Amino acid sequence: MNKRRFWIILLSIIGLLALIAGAVDPLEGGFIILPGSGLIAFSAFLGKSRHRRFIYWAFGLTGFGVAVMIVWSLFGGVGGDTGPSSWWLLTALPYPAGWIMSLLGAVRMLIESFRKHS
Repeated sequence: MNKRRFWIILLSIIGLLALIAGAVDPLEGGFIILPGSGLIAFSAFLGKSRHRRFIYWAFGLTGFGVAVMIVWSLFGGVGGDTGPSSWWLLTALPYPAGWIMSLLGAVRMLIESFRKHS
């Protein structure tokens, strides 16, 4: 196994573990999930995976969703007596979508890596 392939697999597995660990508490885990998604995107870049564009979109959606949640927490949240309607939570939907896409992208990339070099 060459060094590049080793790092691609290692970064993908660490990113996948970060996605799973952050899912225990998705609101607080966003600060674990976002770097995990970034590691997966970086390993896709290093490995020139055919799933790169899909994984880049996943990272972007995750980042956007985490940013929306940070902004809403700075303004006191949504729903209830805080002011903004609960419908504003729809702006955070890219976060779970990006998480799912990152998870699928990492698994697909690992399968591709093992098939290509077996």
